[in-house]
Amino acid sequence: MASLSAIVPALNEAAGLAATLASLRDGVAEIVVADGGSSDSTAGLAAHSGAKVITSSRGRGAQLADGAAAAGGDWLLFLHADTVLEPGWRKAAARFMADPGNTARAGYFTFSLDDPSPAARRLERLVAWRCGALGLPYGDQGLLIARDHYRRLGGYRAMPLMEDVDLVRRIGRRNLVRLPARAVTSAERWRREGWLMRSARNLLCLALYFLGVPPQALVRIYR
Repeated sequence: MASLSAIVPALNEAAGLAATLASLRDGVAEIVVADGGSSDSTAGLAAHSGAKVITSSRGRGAQLADGAAAAGGDWLLFLHADTVLEPGWRKAAARFMADPGNTARAGYFTFSLDDPSPAARRLERLVAWRCGALGLPYGDQGLLIARDHYRRLGGYRAMPLMEDVDLVRRIGRRNLVRLPARAVTSAERWRREGWLMRSARNLLCLALYFLGVPPQALVRIYR
């Protein structure tokens, strides 16, 4: 059977990291946490949970790339540190990896938020449309891809922002497959910053990126 490595980029994610790692533990051969210089207990918590912890330069693109380089699995599963996969993800991933036709494709999970509000449901529907119509799943939906295909594509680039959009565009919309399981992401940032404000800012950054604005310039808007 093909082996699966999970790669989790983290920066001061101690509050929610344990749940993320627990959702992965029984479904992968190894978990690699790429820490970008956390000042909290992120690295210690990850090591205590049994994950392989590496130190990376700060920036999700660089952390994802370094994590992949340190992983040994035939397949790679990239997942954000504030996202928890529901139990059914293991069977969905196994079916996807067992199909030889998927060695040149990539899988992602259904976006979900841990919030009961109507605003959360509206955002989930918007993300579903974005994935189906535009072929743009984001990193908080996970990405399951064969290591060899990941390497052929050039992997994640050391970008401070839009590293997930950059990679899925190289994969191509027709080669992206939605897996029948949810990736449940913390809605804390939306609750703290405002549902409309955060969503509008994300959309603005995406539009500017497609217009050619470099990711380094977008970081100031995003933050």
